[in-house]
Amino acid sequence: MAPAPNPGPSATTLVAGLAAIGFWRLSAVAAPHMAALVVMLETEADFGGRMGFALAWGILNFCFIALLRRPALSGALSLTMVVLLVLLSRLKHDVVQMTANFVDLMVIDRDTAAYLFTIFPNLRWSVVGAALVILPLMYALWWLDPFRIRRLPAAAGLLACLAALTGQAMTWPDEAWRGYYDDGYLSKFARSGVTAVSDFANYGFMESEAVTAERLKMPLVDSCHVAGRRPHIIMIHDESSFDIRQANGVKVPPGYGSHFKSFDGRERKFMAESSGGASWMAEYNVLAGLSSRSFGRFSYFVTRIASGRVERGLPLALRRCGYSTLSLYPAYGAFMGARGFQSSTGIQHFYDARDLGAKGIEPDSFFYDKAVKLIAEQPANTPLFTFVYLAANHFPWETKFRPDLLPAWSKPGNAPVVDEYLRRQTMSAGDYAGFVASLKKKFPAQPFLIVRYGDHQPEFSSNLLDPGLDEARVARKFDTYDPRYFTTYYAIDSINFEPVKSSAVMDTIDAPYLPLVIQEAAGIPLDPSFEEQKNIMLRCKGVFYACKDGAEARRFNRLLIEAGFIKGL
Repeated sequence: MAPAPNPGPSATTLVAGLAAIGFWRLSAVAAPHMAALVVMLETEADFGGRMGFALAWGILNFCFIALLRRPALSGALSLTMVVLLVLLSRLKHDVVQMTANFVDLMVIDRDTAAYLFTIFPNLRWSVVGAALVILPLMYALWWLDPFRIRRLPAAAGLLACLAALTGQAMTWPDEAWRGYYDDGYLSKFARSGVTAVSDFANYGFMESEAVTAERLKMPLVDSCHVAGRRPHIIMIHDESSFDIRQANGVKVPPGYGSHFKSFDGRERKFMAESSGGASWMAEYNVLAGLSSRSFGRFSYFVTRIASGRVERGLPLALRRCGYSTLSLYPAYGAFMGARGFQSSTGIQHFYDARDLGAKGIEPDSFFYDKAVKLIAEQPANTPLFTFVYLAANHFPWETKFRPDLLPAWSKPGNAPVVDEYLRRQTMSAGDYAGFVASLKKKFPAQPFLIVRYGDHQPEFSSNLLDPGLDEARVARKFDTYDPRYFTTYYAIDSINFEPVKSSAVMDTIDAPYLPLVIQEAAGIPLDPSFEEQKNIMLRCKGVFYACKDGAEARRFNRLLIEAGFIKGL
């Protein structure tokens, strides 16, 4: 009789084989996947999110397996990356009320990390402690892992998961407002990678009309003729500052509100393009005179992208009229590409935190004192543009900043973060008054035009403006640019100079118009690009990006591209 066919390994043989491998080695393989399942159930709110999580988890595991061939170590590395993403995403949400997305990978650089460690000094020790735990664990997993998986099947699994994730993201795209939800960290991050690559392939970084028959007047003249003496111009970035009286029921200290008034007693509104954070969006607005919203989902990284590509702005326009330009920056120069971006817009002398000798977050008086010193070093007959970027009113407001300052402060009686915010605003107002007094004393005969603006509202403002509103409705208000969430202030002051009256100095302006307002108030003749932008401003009554559903901004971007002011976008 023919022998019976070999039935293959018996269950007993399989159990014996697993037993030979050992419980701990098998646990090393299974534990990361069980932990990932727990993370998924805790952080993903619906079936679509959990599917995205599972596909992203597969991509990470198969990628590491293709590199290392060890499933236990690959799972542990994947879990470490997922946990790190969740923690960083929660941190970002605490700061700017948005979770992390794929394009955030662009900001991983030394100066960005250094800035985070400055804001959160305990974060450095957390990273060191985590490294001391994780590195020995990874070595142990390398040694314990009993399995070896071939690279070709791992690569096939990677491609299959990537294809499935792409299909999911294209078929059921994540709505932009969900980025404001404090959940779905991995699934939103993974799907945003698909949509970001797709958007870049279809539209590039910046929106603009495909073609236009119009052209800006060229060439630009090399000099300008100013009626009267040109004032020194100082533009002040007033961190996270807005008139908190926009919210009902907030108790403010006596005299609150005078800081927001201009030389003529008027209070003017500045429509920022971010809320709760991302100061660099306002930085782009007020230096380039353009809208960060033209960059769509890439707007969060606008200064990094614009560096070396957008060669137009207020400093360049002023240099054409004989001004020297300098900037005082409170972080490291590479943070969000600040040094490169500001140089592209015409800043000649850029002083970052290291250059200025800043030790962590400094009070406003530190930067004002440095500005006075730098102004005094410039030739007396050369007009100067100075950009002073403040940081003392930066989050977090849960801790008291420099308790030794303003010792007579009395809490008005609001929530602790609101009272701390008001204390810092009071400090800012006092430091500004001291700055103006110092300018008058040290430069008694020189004219100055000073323009201040609030770059965005603080991250807690939505809770004050709409108390009790659920997260979904707050997210939609951000996504639709509800004006109440984006309104700050701008103010014009002067010393030994009468600001020029102009139709451009409106009571409410979108942020990209501030460079135009400054030139008009200073009596500086406009170059052709700002002449065209003034026409848009008057047609659209102070609205820029949203005018005609973005058509004016797209047309203007194309004019600048054709004129050579914008390159490679």
